[in-house]
Amino acid sequence: MAMSPYTLTAADRVEIHELPGRYGDAIDDRDWARLDTVFTQDAVFDLTGVGSRVCNGLDDIKAFMESEAAHPRTHMMTNIYAESDEHGIELRFRIVALIGKGLTSTGSYYDKLVKTDNGWRTYHRYVSSRRRDKRDAEVDLKGISL
Repeated sequence: MAMSPYTLTAADRVEIHELPGRYGDAIDDRDWARLDTVFTQDAVFDLTGVGSRVCNGLDDIKAFMESEAAHPRTHMMTNIYAESDEHGIELRFRIVALIGKGLTSTGSYYDKLVKTDNGWRTYHRYVSSRRRDKRDAEVDLKGISL
């Protein structure tokens, strides 16, 4: 039986599941070159869902990260889920970032993926402080100490 172009193997799922970790490590270590293992060269990083801007291309993403160097150094990725359908591959995950002094930041990441010669990469990322679909609600961590 032939596999459709959107069927994920177990090996694909393992590699895809590692993408958020590679991203978090690159950001926490301020190692912008490692973002090459996460994004395609022409990737779009849409931060309008958190009140920021759209980055166009890997160089723009790296420049944005460098200019926002005060952001948290502890990222924890949770609820990592890859889904395939006739439209392609979407990777969804939640992030909790420790800002300091008991403060946290949370968000949802929605990635569109493509398999390249160098493995799976994100070609479009949308970041939001809200969760999509039925759970479309702000996440409030006030009073919660981590």
